[in-house]
Amino acid sequence: MSALEFHFRDGGIHFPRLRLWFDPHRAKDELAFVSHAHSDHTARHREVILTEATARLMQARLGGRRVEHLLRYGEARVFQRDGVEFQLTLLPAGHILGSAMALLECDGESLLYTGDFKLRPGLTAEVCEPRRADVLIMETTFGQPRYRFPASGEVLRDLVRFCRETIDSGATALLHCYSLGKSQEVLRGLAEAGLPIALHESVFAMTKIYEQFGHQFPAHEELGDRHGRGWVVFCPPGASRPAAAQLGPSRSAVITGWALDPGCKYQNRCDAAFPLSDHADYPDLIEFVRRVQPRRVHTLHGFAADFAGTLRRFGFDSSSLSEDEQLELRL
Repeated sequence: MSALEFHFRDGGIHFPRLRLWFDPHRAKDELAFVSHAHSDHTARHREVILTEATARLMQARLGGRRVEHLLRYGEARVFQRDGVEFQLTLLPAGHILGSAMALLECDGESLLYTGDFKLRPGLTAEVCEPRRADVLIMETTFGQPRYRFPASGEVLRDLVRFCRETIDSGATALLHCYSLGKSQEVLRGLAEAGLPIALHESVFAMTKIYEQFGHQFPAHEELGDRHGRGWVVFCPPGASRPAAAQLGPSRSAVITGWALDPGCKYQNRCDAAFPLSDHADYPDLIEFVRRVQPRRVHTLHGFAADFAGTLRRFGFDSSSLSEDEQLELRL
């Protein structure tokens, strides 16, 4: 059995010979690589490999104690498990602060695992740096052709216009943003607008950690009783509804890549939806594969089966790990 043979289990990737996991959803006693600090990629593992920023964010969100192997981007670290030696290098993923891809090398073979990633440069995440590898395991959240994101500058200009029109009408502009990653990207995008901004406590806490890593944001305050009409308020989706009842008249907007779907604002019970994402869109997914030039591609999450089929039509040996695939007949 090859040292890089793997199984898709518990939402993550398991390499039995290496006793190594990539992003499992459940806590593991074996060594686990954590690509970033979003809750669907973290668990209370005993021993982890991650960047310093991810470690700081994970501690703030999850708490607990664990053995941590902190790797800098581009640093090749050698590990040994049960007499098998392998090398792991973390590369910037472009998703959120500290997000990383893992380049695994062993016995002359290489495998690149992306976790969540984005090729387009953002305002608050490191620029994605793919490398060539024999095998690629990639996230494919937006793996259908209809998901082509507009330029982020255009989206942010539209969002600023929404906020100003809302404030001018005497209401509160309520922005639905995930507390980690999306909120900081949008906050930075509003830097030149001069808007009064208040952050839900969870957004405020994550933003403080970003500041500790050198990021600068426009003036903002933690959300309190005095904030309402005339303010732009950031709230994570789960906390937005309770907050709205305290803020008086408001207009709400959800900021997500799913805003490209026609019913997005209605599904989220919002007045507007803005297509800003920290994931790769369809063209970037294809470009990413072309840069890595793998012999084989495995797709994960989102439209994994659809995108695996697309890659096969482009001549790549590809298959979905997280979705069943329909039989393709060639006539």
